Amino acid sequence: MRIGFFTDAYFPEIDGVAYTLKLWRDRLEAAGHDVWILYPDGEYEPAGRELPIRSLPNPFYSGYRVGLFRRISTLPEFDVVHCHSPGPVGLLGLYYAQKRDLPKIYTHHTPIEEYFHQSINSESVAGLLSDIYVPIETTILGRFDTVTNSTGDINRNVDPVTLPVGIDMEFFTPRDRSPVENQALVGYSGRVSMEKNVGEILRVAKRLTACDFVIVGEGPRREELEAQAPDNVVFRDFLERETLPQFYSLIDVFVTASTADTLGLSTLEANACGTPVTAADVAPFTETIGRKNGVRFEYGNLDAMAEAIDRCLANSWDTRAAVEKYSVDRTIAELEGIYEALCDQKAPL
Repeated sequence: MRIGFFTDAYFPEIDGVAYTLKLWRDRLEAAGHDVWILYPDGEYEPAGRELPIRSLPNPFYSGYRVGLFRRISTLPEFDVVHCHSPGPVGLLGLYYAQKRDLPKIYTHHTPIEEYFHQSINSESVAGLLSDIYVPIETTILGRFDTVTNSTGDINRNVDPVTLPVGIDMEFFTPRDRSPVENQALVGYSGRVSMEKNVGEILRVAKRLTACDFVIVGEGPRREELEAQAPDNVVFRDFLERETLPQFYSLIDVFVTASTADTLGLSTLEANACGTPVTAADVAPFTETIGRKNGVRFEYGNLDAMAEAIDRCLANSWDTRAAVEKYSVDRTIAELEGIYEALCDQKAPL
């Protein structure tokens, strides 16, 4: 099949969506399909079958861009359109599919309403925009043949197919760890932004002085939070993808206080490398993090967060077995089945 991925989030920004699309494309092409990725242009040199769309800087979220329209007559011929965002490029994909009567799929990666509070100083205005936005996106999702999501409910009035974005279990494996005599090491990797609640990690670090903490990532809150960090916390820039398994294997516990994930890919990658996870007791972690791969805590409860980290440190874990079900191999097999079923429905009698 010839498959078009339409996304408003892609490299050079480092996030789960960009890496997921690259992983999916690589696996689908290894299975014999041709996959194009259409995305807003920027400071990134496209590879084969990566098609940049002219864009402008995003005034609300630093580092991301807003794609502009492109005539569909200038695009390749696709058999399936798969959109990964509700922004201009995602809507271009929907328009393309409707005009050519093609199967169209949407994967819900990000609860965008959670990001309004980061960009707008007024809590009431951000809340109002969230109330307006969710029904709009629900309407957009209703125009697709199939909507997928990594876990259960997505707070949209649609019936999604559960399809985890998937982990590369061959790449994320436990790596050799050099013996160290230092105190326990607690780590986080991801964007340093409001919805990730990295400030909660700083709060618990002040409590757990017997632990060292390392926060790997960049984002709009990094400078502010780095200035507030206690002595047992260090910040590091985003790591190259190739070094992530070593990082996950080096730390004793992966911690996150995020309340805006749809799967929490980094937590499962850490699990695949043998490291337990401490996560807030909110979706999706209520589904992905349990007694076999980590400990959840009540968000905002500092005592519970500290206790959860201590429990992860005190016990032995076989976390890799707990996340085998999220292997990208299973995801791609299910995704191919979705594509084929929808193409069969569109085929002339």
